[in-house]
Amino acid sequence: MPAPTVVLVHGAFADAASWAPVTADLLGRGLAVRVPPVYNRSLSADAASVRAVAEQVGGPVLLAGHSYGGAVITVAGAAENVVGLVYVAGYALAEGESLGQLQGGFPDSDLAANLVYTPYPVPGGEDGTDVSVAVDAFPAVFAAGVPEERARVLAVSQRPLSAFAFGEPASVAAWRTKPSWGIVSAADRTINPEVERFGYTRAGVREIVEVDAPHLVMQTHPREVADVIAAAAAELS
Repeated sequence: MPAPTVVLVHGAFADAASWAPVTADLLGRGLAVRVPPVYNRSLSADAASVRAVAEQVGGPVLLAGHSYGGAVITVAGAAENVVGLVYVAGYALAEGESLGQLQGGFPDSDLAANLVYTPYPVPGGEDGTDVSVAVDAFPAVFAAGVPEERARVLAVSQRPLSAFAFGEPASVAAWRTKPSWGIVSAADRTINPEVERFGYTRAGVREIVEVDAPHLVMQTHPREVADVIAAAAAELS
């Protein structure tokens, strides 16, 4: 089998640029990479969007999802040409489980007390609710370990997540039929690291890699993240 194309899926409060250091590393190793936008409107819609990107690749695809992106790849990974999943400080949901349900089984992280809720218009319907991280708390809670100047930029350019996505259950859990790998950010203040460990263990991932890193491990430890993704791609080739 040819080496799979790596599709990097960002999470809430971030965008495709959050993967930039890892993207550069993987491209430097000769891997084909795609980094699509995730619109953060609903789990089903976001997964359908990422699945469409994966299917348009044509050949085998390895999905890597950070944070909420882990939930997205759990569903999008059901695409026939997806051959593996890599969770990066991410949510590995079970079928029928929502983000809120998985997270609710563990003590809150620092994120919970620093969320901001704002309405957004929905054509023909009631307003939706966007969830974002308080700008003043963002550097410490979400972007710990990132240089201060960059963290301040990320704080004011974050992509919110619709509140609807928190309660929407996963329609499928692709890890049941696709080999998976998991990276735990052991110093994560956005997702309780125990949520990551529990999800990966339940999913029976092939390897759990613990990194002494904050939530944006792709920014602070790109080589370690790229190593896991590249090793998974090699194993699937």
